[in-house]
Amino acid sequence: MKLNNIEHIFFDLDHTLWDFDKNSALAFEFLFKEEKIDVGLQEFLNVYLPINFNYWELYRNNQISKEALKIGRLKETFESLKLEVSPESIVVLSDKYIEYLPNYNHLLEDTLVVLKYLHSKYQLHIITNGFEEIQYHKLVNSKISSYFSTVTTSEEAGVKKPHLQIFEKALQKSNAFSQNSLMVGDNYEADVRGAINAGMRSVFFDYYQKNEVLGTLQIQKLNELLKYL
Repeated sequence: MKLNNIEHIFFDLDHTLWDFDKNSALAFEFLFKEEKIDVGLQEFLNVYLPINFNYWELYRNNQISKEALKIGRLKETFESLKLEVSPESIVVLSDKYIEYLPNYNHLLEDTLVVLKYLHSKYQLHIITNGFEEIQYHKLVNSKISSYFSTVTTSEEAGVKKPHLQIFEKALQKSNAFSQNSLMVGDNYEADVRGAINAGMRSVFFDYYQKNEVLGTLQIQKLNELLKYL
């Protein structure tokens, strides 16, 4: 099944193009050595990842602030691990993690191949809920910024995906019509449902192979996208 009449393709960034899990682990590994935090990286990640996921869900639904997300996820992880880390140290760790994260720029498999191919045929864009101060650095440092005509962040739009307003903002910035636009992302609620509500077509990138959503175009490797375009 080909996706016809597509002129603009909007991508999520983290977990869709930019390998957030690998880059985040490398940032924490460096940070813990620098700050002399005595915890095994994998032990930390096993506890941190589900906590971080839950905090991002709360943040996306406007139930907590950005600062509460940044501090709370580390505080709760350290408490769960029975590690005594002072509130002042958690603030330092949180800020340094955000600072160091864009220094690591592994991309998901076939990202460059797919972007290079699509860039010659479509206008490409980013819509992201990630923190504005580092999303642009990720794009530049990973050498993929030149593929995208526009970048729309949730902080710029004033709302987060799946809110209709961020999709409308992205369409407006790119001079795109929703009926000629496709959204590709790894979060079903934020990316797929949000895009559908905005009148766009969508592809669910189930990279972690956790879901099977009936009635939705679904891929598990980024290069599978090329079968439909």
